[in-house]
Amino acid sequence: MSKVKLLASAREVFDERQVIRLERAVEVAARAHEGQRRASGEKYIAHPLAVAELLMEWRMDIDTVVAGVLHDALEDTELEIREIEEEFGMVVAFLVDGVTKLGIARSGMREIDSYLPATRDNLTKLLIALGQDIRVVVIKLADRLHNLRTLKHLPAGKQKKIAKESLEVFAPLADKLNMGRVRVEIEEISFSYIDRARYEYLKGQSKRYLGRASGKLARARAGIEEVLKREKIEYEMDGRVKSIYSLHKKLAKTGENLDAIYDLIALRIIVEDKTDCYLALGLIHAIYRPMVARIKDYIAVPKQNGYQSLHTTVITPDEYIVEFQVRTREMHEYAERGLAASFHYNEQKLTDAYAQGKIAAMPANLHWIHDLQKAAALIGAGEEVDLEKMKLSMFRDRIFVFSPKGDIFDLPEGATVLDYAYRVHTDIGDTAYAFRVNGKIVKFDEEVKSGDVVEVVTRKDKRPNVDWLGKVKARGTKGKIRKRLKEGRE
Repeated sequence: MSKVKLLASAREVFDERQVIRLERAVEVAARAHEGQRRASGEKYIAHPLAVAELLMEWRMDIDTVVAGVLHDALEDTELEIREIEEEFGMVVAFLVDGVTKLGIARSGMREIDSYLPATRDNLTKLLIALGQDIRVVVIKLADRLHNLRTLKHLPAGKQKKIAKESLEVFAPLADKLNMGRVRVEIEEISFSYIDRARYEYLKGQSKRYLGRASGKLARARAGIEEVLKREKIEYEMDGRVKSIYSLHKKLAKTGENLDAIYDLIALRIIVEDKTDCYLALGLIHAIYRPMVARIKDYIAVPKQNGYQSLHTTVITPDEYIVEFQVRTREMHEYAERGLAASFHYNEQKLTDAYAQGKIAAMPANLHWIHDLQKAAALIGAGEEVDLEKMKLSMFRDRIFVFSPKGDIFDLPEGATVLDYAYRVHTDIGDTAYAFRVNGKIVKFDEEVKSGDVVEVVTRKDKRPNVDWLGKVKARGTKGKIRKRLKEGRE
């Protein structure tokens, strides 16, 4: 990546004043990194320029791109935070400082197998960096992605260490932000270094399978294109091949049976609006037999990271099983770039709020960041925090459940109806007498799924008993039950 190319790209997305600001950042960074080289032998400035290019591709704001150019300056050069703030403003200085602290936190890890830094100080730094401004994490993802793209220049030992950390930490972070394209690339590169033989084997298997299925897939595509055109629905269609790492994980669940993986390739239909999504779904089902259990409506009930789309798996007349994904262009952009495609900042967020260390308002699907910020505050106050629970907060999948009134509650995967009751309110959990899921009576340990409507029947004289501890999965729920049991004995 050269300065000329970066600035040419910048002129396509920023105004002239912003481009001049970016050009000045490049000059400052180039001077600060003068004489430094990367393992590849190229000048070090090539790396921050590549990071800035990625951030522009992800449609990040000018402050984030400028901070991307300067992201290594505090740690690796004589440049000081005061100089950055004087030259580029408080927000850029805040972001560069956050990325620097996050880098220090990562280097403080005792062992790669741990998701979080071992020491309390480093854990606090990581949590605060995540909680105060999500753009810090986006810059760090761009930094890691470019480092992975140039991983071949490092010794084999470092390659595997960086790849393992990337797969276990940075790919899940990208997923949390619904940056699907970034997550897939991080996973693919990392997996290729961790287990090259397995990677190449699955790559070959996938290629052979797709070669055999190409004719049937083309007929399936032609069939739906014909009806979409007939109904005058504006659309675009392309194919999505399952990534090698996703295939690796899926095969582990199917006993290495490639034929049992129905979404190895999916046909993706992009339409104008939400109404057309459902019309297209109806047309697909009108000509192809749907596998009912595999119809998923992530538009009505988005995934926790905000992902929206309709998924359906169908059987064509020539007995070919294929998955279709239907979404609007806005949903598609968010699925590809996630938060980076839609996170916008107003003037207030860029000034007083950040100066005071406050968290900017975030979408509901990013409440996990607020949870991490609260944990950092507790650690800073000297209180004990369960590190394992923090790992789950960051990396475990969560589900959405509805109340009968339509309120949405998020729960960890595997949660039961009793977990749900306590998630609504402690008093509701304590007095739970019976549960209905989608209108049917269920047991207290019934696991809930995304989209379930859960009703809690309470009784004032009902109290928790010790057996309830075995009927819940969330750590927080067990703590609430234990507290009430202890109060009952006193």
